[in-house]
Formats: sequence, structure tokens, C-alpha cells
Amino acid sequence: MWKIIQTEKFEKKLRKLPEQIQRKYLKQLGLLRTDFGHPSLHIKKQTGDTWEARVDFHYRFTFGKVGEQLILKTIGMHDEGLGKK
Repeated sequence: MWKIIQTEKFEKKLRKLPEQIQRKYLKQLGLLRTDFGHPSLHIKKQTGDTWEARVDFHYRFTFGKVGEQLILKTIGMHDEGLGKK
């Protein structure tokens, strides 16, 4: 089981999202914590040590892996959630 760490930037962006998306994120977080390869996460390796996962069709979040920890970096609509905006 992974230990999840949310950065301050991540938490700030998460609070600004609609409540429905926050609930979906919590569901996906549970899957990520217990089953890194779950199909609904659509996990993809990005550049460097950054990974991407889906909240839903429009929302994404990014994270890094350090040992047994997943450090959540950013969340939002597709490009924003991938840290591109």
C-alpha cells in the first residue's frame, strides 16, 4: 500500500474544484493507494519522475514516486491537471 503525500499546491487546487470532482478524486485516490495498475486510473508515465492519473474524462492529477510514497503535485482540467498551464 502506498503512502500518499499531498503538496500544498495540490491541496490548494483540490479545494477549488467542484465538490463532485473532489468526491471522484477521493474514489480514485483509494484505488491508487491499493491498486496502482487499476484500469480506471489510466496511469501514464510523463517526463522525468512525473506520472499522470485520471479523476475522470476531463480531470487529471500528477504525482511522483519516491520509495513507497506517492507525492501528489497538481490536479485540474486536463492541461492544468498535467501542470501544463
